[in-house]
Amino acid sequence: MTSDTDWHTITIRIPFASAKHAEIALQAIQVDPELQPHAVKRTLSVEDDVLIATFDTLTVRLARLTVNAFLENVDLVVRTLQEFGPAAAQHIHV
Repeated sequence: MTSDTDWHTITIRIPFASAKHAEIALQAIQVDPELQPHAVKRTLSVEDDVLIATFDTLTVRLARLTVNAFLENVDLVVRTLQEFGPAAAQHIHV
């Protein structure tokens, strides 16, 4: 059994253009569970237009890998929002 002092904690705050975009990012990312839930604990939340991610990992290596994967997901969400966000919606006629 591991104690609380064995865990490494990282918190990342990512500002978005709006609270709606931060919420979309949260919803898109939170559906994917951590691959090693016994070794990585993830908490996601939104405050105003900021996505907040906190990771608790058993090793520094896992912290690096987890944060890298998370940032790749955020990058994908941001690029998708840019491509299909409100400006793109203006060009769609239903």
